[in-house]
Amino acid sequence: MSEICTTCGLPQDLCVCETIAKETQEIKLYTIKKKFGKKYTVVEGIVGKEINLKDVTKRLKNALACGGTVKGDTIELQGDHRNKVKEHLIQLGFSSDTINVEQR
Repeated sequence: MSEICTTCGLPQDLCVCETIAKETQEIKLYTIKKKFGKKYTVVEGIVGKEINLKDVTKRLKNALACGGTVKGDTIELQGDHRNKVKEHLIQLGFSSDTINVEQR
């Protein structure tokens, strides 16, 4: 018998906690300059126990063919990928209405 999710009460195969958590996130995408004028894309606002930040980072790094890391509650990706990151986050199940791309 499969395990039961403690949050939603459904079996782990049918658990909807991650889907609900993805729809309620307020995500900001912006770039910063670091050492030697290098640009980094910062994904901020993905929080929650149901969403695995390391998994999201790994998928974004593979899709964009760039390096990156998780620092606290933010994801830093090497290069300016704001619009591409938005597209990939939508493909991962995040709501397009809650993703704000800031032009800095």
